[in-house]
Formats: sequence, C-alpha cells, structure tokens
Amino acid sequence: MPLLAPSPVETPRFRAFGPRQIDAIAKRFPLTPEQVETVRLISQVLPFRVNEYTLSELVDWDRVPDDPMFRMVFPQRGMLSPGDEKLLAEANASGDRRATAAAVREIRGRLNPHPSGQLELNVPSVAGAAVPGLQHKYRETVLYFPSQGQTCHSYCTYCFRWAQFVGDADLRFAAPGPEQLIGYLGAHPEVHDVLVTGGDPMIMATSRLREHLEPLLAVDTVRTVRIGTKSVAYWPHRFLTDKDADDVLRLFERVVASGRTLAVMAHFTHPRELSTEPARRALARIRATGAVVYCQAPLIGRVNDDALAWSSLWKAELAAGAVPYYMFVERDTGPYDYFKVPLAKAAEVFRSAYRTLPGLARTVRGPVMSATPGKVVVDGVEETTGGRYFQLRMLQAREPALVGRPFRARYSTTAAWLDELEPAPETPADIAAAVWGRAPRAATAEGELS
Repeated sequence: MPLLAPSPVETPRFRAFGPRQIDAIAKRFPLTPEQVETVRLISQVLPFRVNEYTLSELVDWDRVPDDPMFRMVFPQRGMLSPGDEKLLAEANASGDRRATAAAVREIRGRLNPHPSGQLELNVPSVAGAAVPGLQHKYRETVLYFPSQGQTCHSYCTYCFRWAQFVGDADLRFAAPGPEQLIGYLGAHPEVHDVLVTGGDPMIMATSRLREHLEPLLAVDTVRTVRIGTKSVAYWPHRFLTDKDADDVLRLFERVVASGRTLAVMAHFTHPRELSTEPARRALARIRATGAVVYCQAPLIGRVNDDALAWSSLWKAELAAGAVPYYMFVERDTGPYDYFKVPLAKAAEVFRSAYRTLPGLARTVRGPVMSATPGKVVVDGVEETTGGRYFQLRMLQAREPALVGRPFRARYSTTAAWLDELEPAPETPADIAAAVWGRAPRAATAEGELS
C-alpha cells in the first residue's frame, strides 16, 4: 500500500524544553513570574517536558492559566499538597541539596508511584528472577517497555507513568533489549498480544524501534502488536517530516504484511490535539500502512471533564478514520487529587457524550478504572427500592473467570476510585474477594448495611 506523500514544505525540527529552559519559554510566551516559579518547584517532584509544537500549536496562550492544554503540560499549584509544597520549599531554602533530595523522595513515595500492584503483581519472573521491562497482568497480553523508549515528546501532568521519567531507577520499568521478552513469549504461548509502551516507543529512531519489533514477527503465537503513543498529538511530524518518517511507516507495513494486526494506541486527551492539519495527516499516513488506530485517554478534572469535550473528541477521531476505544478514570497516582473526577460525574459525562455519537463512534467504552483486579467499567447508575447503585462490570481481569461479570456497588457522590466504593450485599464472593479483598457487608431488614 503506497504511503501518502509528505509535505514538501518546511521540515520542523524537534526541540524539547525542560525545567532548565523555563526562563527561555517565559521570554517567548506570556508566563507570569509566579507560574515560572511553580514550574521550578513542582518539577523537582513531577516531570516537566514540552516541545516547540506543543507550545506553538496546542496551548492557547490567550486562555492561560485556564487553558486545558496548558494544564496538561505545565505543572500547577495544587498538584502537590500544601504540606508537601511547604516541605519542598523549606528544603530548597535551606540550601542543603541532601535535604532537598530527601524531601523529593519522601513526597514521591506518598504519590503512589506504581498503582494497581504494578511492581508487586504485574512483573513476571523466570526461575525466581524478575524479568526487567515486562508486565504480565492479563493472560493474553504482555506489556513491553524498551529502555530507549522511556521518555515522551512532551509530558502530561496527569500521566500515571510519571515515575518512569524522574530518573529513579527503582521506579522505572525498562528492558535493554527484546531477548528476554522473546524467551518469555516462547514459554507462554497463551500470550498473543504484545503492547510496546513507555514512555513512548515513538520517541525512538526507526532503526532502534525495528530492533524491538521485528523479533516479535518470528513468534508465531503473537498475533497483535500494539504501540502505545502520544506522538500523533504532541509531535505528528514523527510521521511526516522527521528524517526517518517514511522508514517508520515502512516498518509498520512490514508488521502488517507479516499477517499480524498492528494497533497504534493513540492517546488523545482533548479535541484540540486533533484540530491541527499535521495531526490529521499523520493519522492518514499511519492508516495507509494498514495499521488500525485506536484512541484512548483518561477523564481529567480541569481539562476534559465535560461532555462536549468528549463528544467533540470522539467525533474527530471517527472523522480521522480512528476508532474511539476507552475513556479511562484517572488513576490514583501522582497529582491525583488535582485531577480526579468522582465516578458519579464520570458516568454522567460519558453518558451525555455517548448519546450524541453516531453509531460507528459507539465503539468507545467507559468510564473504565484500570485497577488492581482488572479493568472495571461503570455501566451506569441503577435506582432500586433499596437505594442507588453503580452498575459495574469486569471488562478485563487478572482472573479470566471474572471477565464480563457484572456486579454492583453502593452509589456515592464523592468516590473517585474502586476502593472508595462499598460492594452491594449480593456481590458474588469471588468478585468481592478480587475487587475488595473481603466479603460484602450484609444488609439489615431496613436495607442498611450492617
């Protein structure tokens, strides 16, 4: 299948900016001194990285500080608790670098850097030794973290993988090469789906990416190769005018020609990310290789927590030939309190946006919590004589027998994560054990929980 021709006009050059370049950014864009100092302070704990495209094409500087894209890439006051901000500021004021480093470690430890049992439950082992750079949570799917792909073109402030980017080896998943992955797949023929993730694998040069993808094509049991990426949103030129843009698309064609499904899991959080001509052309070129593009993102407070944003986003994805796939619930990690949305509101936002969609866009599922036992979707709210309940369902599970099983939890206006919910009294024992680690409390004659 022929590639779409790239634009013959200017070739943008990728340039990344971090905390050390915040003064240079402030000279070009309307950042206040307080915003500059906020970036300096918060980025000691949480990662900060933007690029020229994000700054020039995505942030609406006339709407700062309320612009959603600005909140997505620039650290904000409130992302750390007042106590942690004070601890960090006092450590900085002391002039003692060791005190500052200790404060940073202490604060990061409180931010739940690896939620949902990623370190304890997801990392597989061979002969009693953990396999670096792999996660195997669901029977048929393995996540693979190439060490050279553990950064991104820009960092989302809400990213649940923020711990990959802070330079602490103890918090990082990274595989030096595909050898152990291939060996693990050979011993686990039940795995037919490999998700190459990060960070962002598309930060790698094509020659490096090829070293990680092509060995998968020799494993007959692998039928789907997925690439998790934010690159189309934050640096679409990766597929247009980068010096190896055509090479990466030919690599995609190679995967498709092998008989596998190549799924590009594109992360779009806000409709503005799909409003630019480079983003739309990048999607067209990817799709021309035979790859399928699936779109997913979390529901983020202060960014996209309204039905219009999601309706516009899903319609734009469909118009670009991509498949709306998941609306996730923001995970309980990092600046969670700043971004979290109560499940009651999340369900209403999803329902209100979903009913505006044409049939072909109703492929999307949500709101979905990717929690310790698996992916739990909030299917709606049920009114009964015994009270209100969330209707829940296991879309995916560590224990395959739980997949597809419905259950209920007591309705709450404030709960934003699974462990804040109370199971309904009739919850099956195996689901209650997997989700809550205990049996549900019994109901009294009046319908109250005892």
